[in-house]
Amino acid sequence: MDASQSAVVPWHTTHPWKRLFFTIFAGQAASLLGSRLVQFALVWWLTRKTGSAVVLSAATLAALLPQIVLGPMIGALIDRWPRRRVMILADSGIALATVGLAVLFALGWARVWHIYVIMFIRSLGGAFHWPAMQASTSLMVPKEHLARVSGLNQTLQGVVGVVGPPLGALAMEALPMQGVLAIDVGTAALAVLPLLLIAIPEVQRAASPNKRGSVWADFREGLRYVRGWPGLVVLIGLAMVLNFLFNPTGTLMPLLITQHFGKGALELGWMDSVWGGGMLIGALTLSVWGGFKRNIVTSMSALVGLGVGTLVVGISPSNAFGLALAGMGLTGVMLPLVNGPLMAVVQKAVAVEMQGRVFTLLNSLTMLATPISLAIAGPAADVLGVRVWYWLAGGVAMAMGVAGFFIPALMNIEENNAAAPAAMAASSEAA
Repeated sequence: MDASQSAVVPWHTTHPWKRLFFTIFAGQAASLLGSRLVQFALVWWLTRKTGSAVVLSAATLAALLPQIVLGPMIGALIDRWPRRRVMILADSGIALATVGLAVLFALGWARVWHIYVIMFIRSLGGAFHWPAMQASTSLMVPKEHLARVSGLNQTLQGVVGVVGPPLGALAMEALPMQGVLAIDVGTAALAVLPLLLIAIPEVQRAASPNKRGSVWADFREGLRYVRGWPGLVVLIGLAMVLNFLFNPTGTLMPLLITQHFGKGALELGWMDSVWGGGMLIGALTLSVWGGFKRNIVTSMSALVGLGVGTLVVGISPSNAFGLALAGMGLTGVMLPLVNGPLMAVVQKAVAVEMQGRVFTLLNSLTMLATPISLAIAGPAADVLGVRVWYWLAGGVAMAMGVAGFFIPALMNIEENNAAAPAAMAASSEAA
């Protein structure tokens, strides 16, 4: 079924979409802040309790596995079930698990493996919640405003990234661990309440879920949909390469500061602050401006800028720390201008009944690149020097940004989405 057939009259033309959507958005923002605060507290508790890099790595793995391994199958479920119910159950499940951990802390029974379990559950809930929210956004928000809403999401991520850790630290100083966890439960309730009161539009399907094929068949249908759309394949490949290249730059930053610039913790903090401030500027710019008429043009242009900023950080001489700060600020500004429009492209161009599968597949593949890149970047930096990875990331990002303008399938992704269902149907008939 084509996206245009999902509803005769667009939902936003018959509902006060701004009031309804932003009421839900406000609840999600509160929940995101609570989650970031508690995430910081859990990691710090593990650090203080064990001081072990192995323990922290295992915790990271526990938080990554559900979305990498189960994500694509979860997407098939999201496209079968009412998305509002998915979000309610995901948020409620995370809150319930957090209550259980709070009880363990109150009784003095909390152990390291309990943190692994809670991180796994939180990640599993997020694997359901995030794509369901993104898919619901494309049903509630008019297409011409999706880029601005993506900008607001980027702004929110930046604000939470800046204020979440210090708030977590303050909460740990003022409250016992079970009190800190209770904050997350309270913010989760703020996210669930609007979802209980506001009806989110759902995709009208030709058949009820129990008359459709298996979840595995839905999963394979999603893969055929992606494979039949060259522009979407290129977009997912682009996201994987970017994640592969840029995740290690954050991990290697402390070594760049100490080994190349000969600086310390204060200068590392400046780098983080300049990057975070740049992200807020870029996200606010996108939310007000909305980008070029064609979102993909905004992303490719910003990708060139992202590469320039990263390259500046890498080539800055050891006595030019200020130049590296400027480069880091530029990368912060450009990142939301790359990611926000790309998200809007997917929300606008992908058929609404396929978005759960496409979003989870995109998320799983890009997250899969993270452990692979970290495994390669560490040894490479030891052998070739830490700056080499910044040169590589910056140069490749610039090249991809320029090359993107010469790939018709990518540049026309917002117009050629009708070809994907036809290709999927042909592939299904051939099978």
